[in-house]
Amino acid sequence: MAILKPSEVKMARIRAGLTQAKLAELAGVTQAYIAKIEAGEADPRVSTLEKISLALERATTGGRRTTVEELMSSPIISVKPHDKIEQAIRLMLSNDISQLPVLEGGVQVGSISETTFIHRITSGEDISKLLKRSVTEMMDNPFPTVSKDANIEVAYHLLEHEPALVVVDHGRPVGIITKADVFKLTGQKGA
Repeated sequence: MAILKPSEVKMARIRAGLTQAKLAELAGVTQAYIAKIEAGEADPRVSTLEKISLALERATTGGRRTTVEELMSSPIISVKPHDKIEQAIRLMLSNDISQLPVLEGGVQVGSISETTFIHRITSGEDISKLLKRSVTEMMDNPFPTVSKDANIEVAYHLLEHEPALVVVDHGRPVGIITKADVFKLTGQKGA
């Protein structure tokens, strides 16, 4: 659960379709206090913001939280460090994806993306030579990892700055979640 800032309470309440009175009831505070928070006239404690955030989350999800596991893609499409760039590009094209984790022995050791490939081409590297190189010569840092049981809100915040997250269960990669996977949730809610 992400804790809202006081300035975010009103928009979250409106999105949830709640009145100030209903939100106050669900959060265990007064309607007048909700009004003051929304007007910027109160500086609530973190514990109060937690109660309000939890009440809003329960109101919008029916008390059910979405986990990363529900949105991840599995099995993971990946490459090994010794694979050729050409193979990685073929995998990305055939699976309509723009990045891949690099796994070795079930452990993520790096990542490779179409962005990195394009950057190398535009900086003057020969495409035919680049395609014959190994993934290890062009791979970037590994994607951040997140537990399969983590709330999807955790993934949202990480995906603001990362193209993908590797989902782990007991330290082993079991799936991947990308920015495109977030749209699955909006499709589920609209159905």
